[in-house]
Amino acid sequence: MMSQSEPMPSVISRLARFAQNLGLTGKPPRQTLEHASQIRLPFAPLAEPAPSIFWQDGPCLQRVVNLPRGALSGPVQEDKAKAHAALTRLVRKEVSSYPSLDLRQIDGISGQSANGNIYPTFEAFAATPACRQLRVISYRDFLRTLGTALPGFKHQAPIEVRQASWLGERIYWAGEHHAEAFACAIAYARLRGLEVLLPCELTDYRLDSAGLQALDDEYHALAMPAQAWSDRDFMRLLLDTKVPYARLRLLNDANNSELLLLDKRASTADALGKGLKLAGAPDMVRYLRDLPQITRFRLGHQTLDA
Repeated sequence: MMSQSEPMPSVISRLARFAQNLGLTGKPPRQTLEHASQIRLPFAPLAEPAPSIFWQDGPCLQRVVNLPRGALSGPVQEDKAKAHAALTRLVRKEVSSYPSLDLRQIDGISGQSANGNIYPTFEAFAATPACRQLRVISYRDFLRTLGTALPGFKHQAPIEVRQASWLGERIYWAGEHHAEAFACAIAYARLRGLEVLLPCELTDYRLDSAGLQALDDEYHALAMPAQAWSDRDFMRLLLDTKVPYARLRLLNDANNSELLLLDKRASTADALGKGLKLAGAPDMVRYLRDLPQITRFRLGHQTLDA
């Protein structure tokens, strides 16, 4: 039984964390930076989004809007909570209703490619065997196929669509099923000049510049390869220094499995982050800052009129 003269464990924990943040425990920050800069891992640049009709082929940054607290991993709950708060400020979500949308403006669908191939347009997707077997070659075929994807379109039922600033403003249908039927119907409508107008609800995701700046002020956000978590030198450095950190699986990138968040307000964590950048770890904040310009150039720009 603990005597009254002994400090409570929470007090001990806070004192240890305070000392850690001041760099009074473990390796000195300069030594940590030097060792981190010599880490040899297969770092690779973060992939630029390719033009694709599939929503999930791009960075899944919309996940941070309603990011569950349990999505982050790490040894200290308080560190994960702080990182979670910083991440949830990255993206703004706005929902708007429009009285009329020409479905030919839509050039994306939910989900991701089943075979791993990239399809830049509905026309390219409609040429695949899975779509060609639907045989949309007449107006009657068009009505049947569109009705499969949108059973309520004859009654002017609203359609749900979405956009993201990091995906070049491409408009995506939010439906979860009948992707082939929807793509084929829209491709046919474009080919034949068929106007199909429906009311819509648009969910718009925007990178928030203030949230991005706050993340940069508070954290090193580094993309780490899968090999990092089994690399003896890296894990020894991460755990021995007892730095405040959190991990998150966020991007659909085979070369960058997880995001590592290192608190810049702790001197040793700041040194570790700086060292890993020198070793080649991609900076997520810099990547996000460049994304809107990259996507406008590569993927185009489209808006809806009220």
